[in-house]
Amino acid sequence: MSDELNGKIALVTGASRGLGAAIARELGARGAKVAVNYHSDHRGADGVVDDITAGGGSAAKFRFDVTDQQAAKDMVAEIRKAMGPIDIVVNNATGPQPFVTIERQTWQDHLDQLVFFVKAPLAILQAVVGDMKASRRGRIVNIGSEVVEIGSAEFGHYVAAKAAMLGLTRSWANELGPWGITVNLVAPGWIPVERHASMDSASLAAYAGAVPLRRQGKPRDVAEAVAFLASDAANFITGQKIAVNGGNTLG
Repeated sequence: MSDELNGKIALVTGASRGLGAAIARELGARGAKVAVNYHSDHRGADGVVDDITAGGGSAAKFRFDVTDQQAAKDMVAEIRKAMGPIDIVVNNATGPQPFVTIERQTWQDHLDQLVFFVKAPLAILQAVVGDMKASRRGRIVNIGSEVVEIGSAEFGHYVAAKAAMLGLTRSWANELGPWGITVNLVAPGWIPVERHASMDSASLAAYAGAVPLRRQGKPRDVAEAVAFLASDAANFITGQKIAVNGGNTLG
């Protein structure tokens, strides 16, 4: 365990499994007190908290729906009371990501993605920004996706929402920079986590074979990039997108 983020309070949304769990563990290992947000996976959230505390860190779980603006506001207040004002926010929470052909896509398909990648980050930012402005410091790290550059077929609803998240990142960076608050986005490639367990090995191998590094990434690859952006080492980096995909979007 390091003390790189010692004393900082970090909220990671959707942190009971997958990339969110890896990010929460990494921030905890670097000294942050981690608020592990989850929606329904009690056991997964408990496991992440246990892992962080077993390593000498500090963490607690907080159940709330990030897409509910009032719930987000109430939970940020609960975290503040239990742990202190939030210094770091990682917007990682997501929902189902179905492939839908253009002929079958509906406006609701788009709204279903926008609530996670626009509405939820906005609700959380509005709940924490007062404290961050008061301390003249803060770190917002949004979790995007390489699909914005790739433009995956039958995925327009998801691609558009992730593109909107990148736009928010850049706008917020400009608006919040005068208060010392940085806003960046980490864009992972296809990094297998629990929800990809049913994917066939041929698809995984085909993707990895096209990546310049000839492999798929691991959740910790993303977690380490997030931890860097959350640290003082990144205090002059804002409004940026960092691709963590083995070079899959080169050129």
